[in-house]
Amino acid sequence: MSPAEQVHCSFCGKAAPEVRKIIAGPGIYICDECVALCVEILRLDDGVSRPALPDWSDVPTEELLTRLPRIARVQDQVDEGLRRLVDELRRRKVAWATIGEALGLSRQTVWERFSARGRGLAESDDVAEAAEQR
Repeated sequence: MSPAEQVHCSFCGKAAPEVRKIIAGPGIYICDECVALCVEILRLDDGVSRPALPDWSDVPTEELLTRLPRIARVQDQVDEGLRRLVDELRRRKVAWATIGEALGLSRQTVWERFSARGRGLAESDDVAEAAEQR
């Protein structure tokens, strides 16, 4: 498996070889280190459910640049999982409008993002798309 194809934790961005274990979910992965952190957060639960997002303004530029490709790889993994899920829904003849509604997007936006033609790939689902648009 090439470095670009390696699985990365969707939370910290570390590659599988950098951690002891990666657990896979639908389009998302979490490493043992992030699971341990989650367990600690749950143990210390103070009833506040708002997640604290990092204040990137305090992070040195070099660290931000180091994190950037990791986060991009995680995004690629999530996008691939989402694409596969949409492909399965389309295989089941679920309409683009229904998929868009579930995602909070318009039918057109979902079609452009996920259809073979919208992605600039082979026009394999043209017949179904044309019938749906009528």
